[in-house]
Amino acid sequence: MSAEFPVARPRRLRRTASLRRMVAGTRLHPAELILPVFVKEGITEPQPVGSMPGVVQHTRDSLRKAAHEAAEAGVGGIILFGVPAVKDARGSGADDPGGVIQKALGDVLAEVGDAMTVMTDTCLDEFTDHGHCGVLTADGDVDNDATLERYASAAVSQARAGSQVIAPSGMMDGQVGAIRAALDADGFAHLPILAYSVKYASAFYGPFREAAECAPQFGNRDTYQQDPAGPVGEALREVRLDLAEGADAVMVKPALAYLDIIRQVRDTVDVPVAAYQVSGEYAMIEAAAANGWIDRDRAIMESLVAIRRAGADLILTYWATEVARKL
Repeated sequence: MSAEFPVARPRRLRRTASLRRMVAGTRLHPAELILPVFVKEGITEPQPVGSMPGVVQHTRDSLRKAAHEAAEAGVGGIILFGVPAVKDARGSGADDPGGVIQKALGDVLAEVGDAMTVMTDTCLDEFTDHGHCGVLTADGDVDNDATLERYASAAVSQARAGSQVIAPSGMMDGQVGAIRAALDADGFAHLPILAYSVKYASAFYGPFREAAECAPQFGNRDTYQQDPAGPVGEALREVRLDLAEGADAVMVKPALAYLDIIRQVRDTVDVPVAAYQVSGEYAMIEAAAANGWIDRDRAIMESLVAIRRAGADLILTYWATEVARKL
């Protein structure tokens, strides 16, 4: 007779909270979290973002407070998005030495010192009066190569103001290479680039566009952001191109609807992989919790664990400070 083996009982390792914690295969750490923040020029009080409960457009003073609280909680990084008082067709505020982002960088760096990495989004949509991520042709299309010049100038301006990581998000062909060359030429060869390499034309960006006041005034961004139903392998092609141009880390955006893409990227590259838990993901959980439909705290943690389990080394999340305090 063949020997009888005991029946396996996986539940044995789930009996207590301490056992579950001990054998957990996925862990979050505050240093892996990055807090996105919005700072608006010309306001005297923080302005709540209606579609993102708990998120505000900061004044310079309230931004300093938010940065201090994040650093105190152990959050690894903060990324700044600026909302200028005046916009124009070329996004002049993006590389203005006295612009909202440049001033905010000085404020945050003075507040947190070396306790947290201070990063900047490098794009034009927050600064253009038409809301697109680049310079337009006479026909209203985004001019890829003219936009690269603006990105390079904005990146150098942010670097001079103290940015510790440049994060280009516009999805223009060649953006990483143009920025890398400009940074190197201006004495910033040491400055890393976190490329938004895989950024989809997603329906989950709506609340962000309210917060950053950057909704396109016509058309959409489908010609430069990736199609959610695009060709298999397109994401990896974008990643490889950015790495070849000098990216030091890569990002997938959004996160929850693209966990499979995060995993593909993580399995392919040997650099840090970031994922952005975007405004729509945040808003859905907050709205459902406010209606009593889900357990807010559990849903937040479950969503972040899912992103981490898919392979993200870094997670951009509007809950970064709150979650870091609980870890």
